[in-house]
Amino acid sequence: MDLDTPDKHDTALYLAHLNPVTNAHVEIISELKQQAQIVKVMPVIFRDRDNSEVNSKSFPFSFESRRDMLASVFGDSIVISDDYTFYAPFRRYMPPLLSPMSWRLRKQILRGVCGRYFSYTGDKTEGYMLRLYMLKPQVGRRRSLSAASVKERLYAAATTSTSTTTTTIIPDQNPRDASDDTHNKDSVDSSFDVHQSWASDVPDSVADIIKMNWDTVQRFAKIEDMTVRIMGMKFPKGV
Repeated sequence: MDLDTPDKHDTALYLAHLNPVTNAHVEIISELKQQAQIVKVMPVIFRDRDNSEVNSKSFPFSFESRRDMLASVFGDSIVISDDYTFYAPFRRYMPPLLSPMSWRLRKQILRGVCGRYFSYTGDKTEGYMLRLYMLKPQVGRRRSLSAASVKERLYAAATTSTSTTTTTIIPDQNPRDASDDTHNKDSVDSSFDVHQSWASDVPDSVADIIKMNWDTVQRFAKIEDMTVRIMGMKFPKGV
Protein backbone atom coordinates (compact mmCIF):
# COMPACT_ATOMS: atom_id res chain seq x y z
CA MET A 1 0.00 0.00 0.00
CA ASP A 2 1.37 3.40 -0.92
CA LEU A 3 2.05 5.96 1.80
CA ASP A 4 -0.26 8.45 0.07
CA THR A 5 -3.26 6.11 0.09
CA PRO A 6 -6.15 8.24 1.46
CA ASP A 7 -7.50 5.60 3.84
CA LYS A 8 -4.13 4.96 5.47
CA HIS A 9 -3.97 6.05 9.12
CA ASP A 10 -1.45 8.62 10.24
CA THR A 11 -0.26 6.58 13.24
CA ALA A 12 -0.47 3.03 14.53
CA LEU A 13 0.21 2.51 18.25
CA TYR A 14 1.68 -0.78 19.43
CA LEU A 15 1.91 -1.25 23.21
CA ALA A 16 3.60 -4.52 24.13
CA HIS A 17 6.07 -6.23 26.45
CA LEU A 18 8.47 -7.16 23.61
CA ASN A 19 10.56 -9.05 26.12
CA PRO A 20 12.16 -10.29 23.94
CA VAL A 21 11.19 -9.23 20.41
CA THR A 22 10.01 -12.33 18.53
CA ASN A 23 9.18 -13.20 14.93
CA ALA A 24 5.50 -12.71 15.82
CA HIS A 25 6.20 -9.12 16.93
CA VAL A 26 8.07 -8.48 13.69
CA GLU A 27 5.13 -9.81 11.69
CA ILE A 28 2.67 -7.57 13.56
CA ILE A 29 4.81 -4.43 13.19
CA SER A 30 5.37 -5.15 9.49
CA GLU A 31 1.60 -5.37 8.99
CA LEU A 32 1.07 -2.12 10.92
CA LYS A 33 3.55 -0.39 8.62
CA GLN A 34 1.22 -1.23 5.74
CA GLN A 35 -1.70 0.42 7.53
CA ALA A 36 -0.16 3.62 8.88
CA GLN A 37 2.44 6.15 7.86
CA ILE A 38 3.95 6.14 11.37
CA VAL A 39 4.19 3.11 13.64
CA LYS A 40 4.88 4.08 17.25
CA VAL A 41 6.12 1.04 19.17
CA MET A 42 6.13 1.27 22.96
CA PRO A 43 7.81 -1.49 24.98
CA VAL A 44 6.35 -1.38 28.49
CA ILE A 45 8.65 0.00 31.22
CA PHE A 46 8.32 -0.07 35.01
CA ARG A 47 10.28 2.47 37.04
CA ASP A 48 10.82 2.55 40.81
CA ARG A 49 10.79 5.60 43.08
CA ASP A 50 14.38 6.38 42.05
CA ASN A 51 13.34 6.32 38.38
CA SER A 52 15.39 3.15 37.76
CA GLU A 53 13.90 0.49 35.52
CA VAL A 54 12.52 -2.52 37.37
CA ASN A 55 13.20 -5.85 35.67
CA SER A 56 12.09 -9.34 36.65
CA LYS A 57 11.91 -12.88 35.34
CA SER A 58 8.85 -11.85 33.31
CA PHE A 59 10.57 -8.66 32.09
CA PRO A 60 14.29 -9.50 31.96
CA PHE A 61 15.52 -7.27 29.14
CA SER A 62 15.91 -3.54 29.69
CA PHE A 63 14.19 -0.94 27.56
CA GLU A 64 17.54 -0.15 25.95
CA SER A 65 18.03 -3.79 24.95
CA ARG A 66 14.52 -4.04 23.54
CA ARG A 67 14.99 -0.75 21.69
CA ASP A 68 18.16 -2.19 20.16
CA MET A 69 16.28 -5.37 19.20
CA LEU A 70 13.62 -3.36 17.38
CA ALA A 71 16.15 -1.07 15.72
CA SER A 72 18.19 -4.05 14.53
CA VAL A 73 15.16 -5.20 12.51
CA PHE A 74 13.40 -1.97 11.51
CA GLY A 75 16.07 0.71 11.75
CA ASP A 76 14.49 4.17 11.75
CA SER A 77 11.38 3.05 9.83
CA ILE A 78 9.42 2.97 13.11
CA VAL A 79 9.25 5.22 16.17
CA ILE A 80 10.48 3.44 19.30
CA SER A 81 9.17 5.28 22.35
CA ASP A 82 9.40 5.02 26.15
CA ASP A 83 5.97 6.63 26.59
CA TYR A 84 4.39 3.39 27.87
CA THR A 85 6.00 3.78 31.30
CA PHE A 86 4.52 3.04 34.73
CA TYR A 87 5.98 4.88 37.73
CA ALA A 88 6.01 3.44 41.26
CA PRO A 89 4.04 2.99 43.37
CA PHE A 90 2.11 1.09 40.70
CA ARG A 91 -1.05 0.82 42.81
CA ARG A 92 -1.72 4.44 41.82
CA TYR A 93 -2.84 3.19 38.40
CA MET A 94 -5.67 1.20 39.98
CA PRO A 95 -8.52 0.97 39.51
CA PRO A 96 -8.40 1.64 35.77
CA LEU A 97 -10.53 4.53 34.49
CA LEU A 98 -11.01 5.91 38.01
CA SER A 99 -7.32 6.53 38.65
CA PRO A 100 -5.91 9.89 37.47
CA MET A 101 -2.57 8.13 36.87
CA SER A 102 -4.17 5.80 34.35
CA TRP A 103 -5.37 8.82 32.36
CA ARG A 104 -1.93 10.38 32.68
CA LEU A 105 -0.57 7.19 31.11
CA ARG A 106 -2.98 7.60 28.22
CA LYS A 107 -1.67 11.12 27.68
CA GLN A 108 1.89 9.76 27.62
CA ILE A 109 0.94 7.14 25.04
CA LEU A 110 -0.53 9.80 22.75
CA ARG A 111 2.42 12.16 23.10
CA GLY A 112 3.37 13.47 19.67
CA VAL A 113 0.51 11.66 17.92
CA CYS A 114 -1.35 13.75 15.34
CA GLY A 115 -4.14 12.99 12.92
CA ARG A 116 -5.92 9.66 12.66
CA TYR A 117 -4.56 6.86 14.81
CA PHE A 118 -5.41 3.44 16.14
CA SER A 119 -3.90 1.04 18.67
CA TYR A 120 -3.23 -2.62 17.96
CA THR A 121 -3.85 -5.62 20.20
CA GLY A 122 -4.21 -9.33 19.67
CA ASP A 123 -6.27 -9.74 22.82
CA LYS A 124 -10.03 -9.07 22.98
CA THR A 125 -9.98 -8.18 26.69
CA GLU A 126 -7.15 -5.73 26.19
CA GLY A 127 -9.05 -4.34 23.22
CA TYR A 128 -11.99 -3.64 25.50
CA MET A 129 -9.76 -1.69 27.90
CA LEU A 130 -8.15 0.25 25.07
CA ARG A 131 -11.63 1.17 23.84
CA LEU A 132 -12.57 2.48 27.28
CA TYR A 133 -9.48 4.69 27.16
CA MET A 134 -10.49 5.91 23.72
CA LEU A 135 -7.35 4.57 22.08
CA LYS A 136 -9.32 3.26 19.08
CA PRO A 137 -8.20 -0.36 19.22
CA GLN A 138 -7.94 -2.69 16.26
CA VAL A 139 -8.09 -6.28 17.49
CA GLY A 140 -5.93 -8.44 15.25
CA ARG A 141 -5.28 -12.15 14.93
CA ARG A 142 -3.64 -13.57 18.02
CA ARG A 143 -0.30 -15.19 17.17
CA SER A 144 0.51 -18.65 18.46
CA LEU A 145 4.09 -17.67 19.25
CA SER A 146 4.47 -15.79 22.53
CA ALA A 147 7.42 -14.04 24.14
CA ALA A 148 6.64 -16.05 27.29
CA SER A 149 7.30 -19.34 25.49
CA VAL A 150 10.56 -17.98 24.08
CA LYS A 151 11.62 -16.89 27.59
CA GLU A 152 10.90 -20.38 28.93
CA ARG A 153 13.25 -21.88 26.36
CA LEU A 154 15.84 -19.18 27.03
CA TYR A 155 15.82 -19.99 30.74
CA ALA A 156 15.99 -23.71 30.00
CA ALA A 157 19.05 -23.12 27.81
CA ALA A 158 20.67 -20.90 30.44
CA THR A 159 20.07 -23.43 33.19
CA THR A 160 21.43 -26.30 31.12
CA SER A 161 24.47 -24.47 29.79
CA THR A 162 25.45 -22.60 32.97
CA SER A 163 28.36 -24.92 33.62
CA THR A 164 29.76 -24.48 30.10
CA THR A 165 28.92 -20.87 29.25
CA THR A 166 31.88 -18.57 29.66
CA THR A 167 32.35 -14.83 29.84
CA THR A 168 33.68 -14.83 26.28
CA ILE A 169 30.39 -13.39 25.03
CA ILE A 170 31.95 -9.96 25.45
CA PRO A 171 35.45 -10.06 23.98
CA ASP A 172 38.19 -8.66 26.20
CA GLN A 173 40.28 -5.79 24.93
CA ASN A 174 43.68 -7.43 25.36
CA PRO A 175 45.68 -8.04 22.17
CA ARG A 176 45.69 -11.64 20.95
CA ASP A 177 46.28 -13.49 17.73
CA ALA A 178 43.65 -14.60 15.23
CA SER A 179 43.67 -18.19 16.49
CA ASP A 180 42.59 -16.98 19.94
CA ASP A 181 39.64 -15.09 18.39
CA THR A 182 38.57 -18.16 16.43
CA HIS A 183 38.76 -20.39 19.50
CA ASN A 184 36.85 -17.80 21.54
CA LYS A 185 34.04 -17.56 18.97
CA ASP A 186 33.74 -21.35 18.80
CA SER A 187 33.45 -21.48 22.60
CA VAL A 188 30.69 -18.84 22.59
CA ASP A 189 28.74 -20.52 19.80
CA SER A 190 28.97 -23.95 21.38
CA SER A 191 27.55 -22.65 24.66
CA PHE A 192 24.25 -21.93 22.90
CA ASP A 193 23.86 -25.33 21.23
CA VAL A 194 21.72 -26.69 24.05
CA HIS A 195 17.99 -25.93 23.76
CA GLN A 196 18.70 -23.39 21.02
CA SER A 197 15.15 -23.82 19.69
CA TRP A 198 14.48 -20.30 21.03
CA ALA A 199 16.75 -18.82 18.37
CA SER A 200 14.46 -19.92 15.53
CA ASP A 201 11.63 -17.82 17.00
CA VAL A 202 13.48 -14.50 16.96
CA PRO A 203 15.22 -12.60 14.14
CA ASP A 204 18.95 -13.34 13.79
CA SER A 205 19.86 -9.80 14.85
CA VAL A 206 17.73 -10.16 17.99
CA ALA A 207 19.36 -13.52 18.78
CA ASP A 208 22.74 -11.77 18.63
CA ILE A 209 21.56 -9.12 21.12
CA ILE A 210 20.19 -11.81 23.45
CA LYS A 211 23.54 -13.61 23.35
CA MET A 212 25.30 -10.34 24.19
CA ASN A 213 23.00 -10.11 27.24
CA TRP A 214 23.25 -13.76 28.20
CA ASP A 215 24.31 -12.84 31.73
CA THR A 216 20.84 -11.29 32.15
CA VAL A 217 19.17 -14.52 31.00
CA GLN A 218 21.30 -16.58 33.37
CA ARG A 219 20.58 -14.28 36.31
CA PHE A 220 16.79 -14.37 35.96
CA ALA A 221 16.73 -18.10 35.12
CA LYS A 222 17.81 -18.84 38.70
CA ILE A 223 15.39 -16.65 40.66
CA GLU A 224 11.71 -16.44 41.48
CA ASP A 225 9.47 -14.35 39.25
CA MET A 226 8.86 -11.21 41.32
CA THR A 227 5.71 -10.09 39.55
CA VAL A 228 2.05 -10.00 40.47
CA ARG A 229 -0.94 -10.05 38.13
CA ILE A 230 -3.47 -7.26 38.73
CA MET A 231 -6.59 -7.11 36.58
CA GLY A 232 -4.93 -9.16 33.87
CA MET A 233 -1.63 -7.25 33.78
CA LYS A 234 1.69 -8.13 35.42
CA PHE A 235 3.41 -5.62 37.68
CA PRO A 236 6.65 -5.91 39.70
CA LYS A 237 6.05 -7.03 43.27
CA GLY A 238 6.67 -4.80 46.26
CA VAL A 239 7.30 -1.59 44.33
